[in-house]
Amino acid sequence: MDKGIVIAGDIQVNLLDIELLTIKLRLVVASVERAREMGIDWWEHDPTLSSGHRDLAEENRQLRSQVRELESERGTPQGAIEQGEDEQRRERRRSAPPRRTSEERDRG
Repeated sequence: MDKGIVIAGDIQVNLLDIELLTIKLRLVVASVERAREMGIDWWEHDPTLSSGHRDLAEENRQLRSQVRELESERGTPQGAIEQGEDEQRRERRRSAPPRRTSEERDRG
């Protein structure tokens, strides 16, 4: 593909002359080389599309394994950290001011 194609379009949704939604579509079909010349190379930096994503997943597995090891050496039961976080969330909810009902909000 030597040159490429550009397709552009707009979609508008109106109700009683009030614009509710506008969608602007821009589509560029080009070769990888041509896209790079135009400065388009997002696929090279997107971790889900590159081999770096697999590296991150492997690193994540290794880190989880190391955390489990450290917890066992320290004598911390597995999952105790998560339980502590849950307890902190519950305590924050208990100490938060009570939420107003819809009737209370309507009254002002």
